[in-house]
Amino acid sequence: MVYMAESKEITIGFVVAEFNRDLTWQMELLGKEHAAFLGAKVTKTIYVPGVYDMPLAVKKMAEDKSLDAVVTIGSVIEGATDHDQVVVAQATRKITDLALEYNKPITLGIAGPGMTRLEASERIDYSKRAVEAAVKMVRRLKEYNK
Repeated sequence: MVYMAESKEITIGFVVAEFNRDLTWQMELLGKEHAAFLGAKVTKTIYVPGVYDMPLAVKKMAEDKSLDAVVTIGSVIEGATDHDQVVVAQATRKITDLALEYNKPITLGIAGPGMTRLEASERIDYSKRAVEAAVKMVRRLKEYNK
């Protein structure tokens, strides 16, 4: 379901992983396009080395009063060990904690773990879903607070 933009444009911050940049670059572009389609604007972006490095950047954006929501964008591909599982589990746990701590929507546009590079390329739309979730949460929380 698509909602029309409200009088105040929703502002979003992106935290984008540089690891697997060939994928996260596409995810970032798709996310920005979808934000504009939904009447929101990505006003700030922080690039981090990888998904595991996201929580500190997410915290900085969560503290930023000019942002209504934060969207994380990353792609974690399976390797020879369980490293991908650990990376995603730890990062997502902390990102969820930050959303609750700062009362700000922080959504997961992180594809993985346990996927091949081909599967990852098929999941670049995760960023679009994360942007849509962020916009919906901002609007619904504003409605709740009326």
